[in-house]
Amino acid sequence: MTRVAGVGSTALNGRRIVVTRAREQAGDLVRALEDRGAEAVLAPVIRILPLENLGPLRAALTGLSAYRWVVFTSQNAVQIVLDRLVAWGLTPRVFSSTSIAAIGTATADSLRQRGLIPALVPDEFVAEALAEALIQRSGGTLAGTRVLIPSAADAREALAAGLRRHGATVENIPVYRTVPVEADFGALVSDIIRRRIDAVTFTSSSTVRSFSELVGHETATSGRFVTATIGPITAGTARELGLRDIIEADPHTVPGLVDSLVRRFA
Repeated sequence: MTRVAGVGSTALNGRRIVVTRAREQAGDLVRALEDRGAEAVLAPVIRILPLENLGPLRAALTGLSAYRWVVFTSQNAVQIVLDRLVAWGLTPRVFSSTSIAAIGTATADSLRQRGLIPALVPDEFVAEALAEALIQRSGGTLAGTRVLIPSAADAREALAAGLRRHGATVENIPVYRTVPVEADFGALVSDIIRRRIDAVTFTSSSTVRSFSELVGHETATSGRFVTATIGPITAGTARELGLRDIIEADPHTVPGLVDSLVRRFA
């Protein structure tokens, strides 16, 4: 667990806020917290691991012209798909024969950084809103439309189910999984019990579940910190696991998450 001193604006001055996101993705949230004067406590609770067998993904990428849409639901999926694309001797030009949708601005930005421009980003960054946006873009029906979704192994079925109900043929290909880190969280547990932590941030349901496992149910549900979630799905998982004092980002982005903390502690 690494502590990073806060600098900049004083809106969160003196607040110690835990970042549970995977270490490789924590930078933007840490910087945003620091800019508001918080002390970010880095405590990544998950790791992102590409699946060993990505043969189905390779087959789909070499035949992308068969799909009307390719839908990315996370930055993780973008990174893994584009990294494998290069490793397999392909280029982003294979996407020229299809349209790309992204679940939110962070995922869309990841695509743009790799040279791909999403044709669709919904106003609300949840699977249900993305499904509805795709349906509306297609005139209310997806009959005969093939959709490719590179996803997490434990991804929710809401998106694929919603598209199938409107006639789409959906190929949901798992490309990565999230696993709890192997680390000693005794120091963080002690800080929480002693009320030295003001808030814990969660950017996915998997971070909530792993955090609860790593610090223990009693600590996770102690109510001694603000539970700051990036969206309704993550907030729902936190409620199911008994976490308390839950707030939800609006919009469902990292800046929205930080703004929700500013409002909570104002």
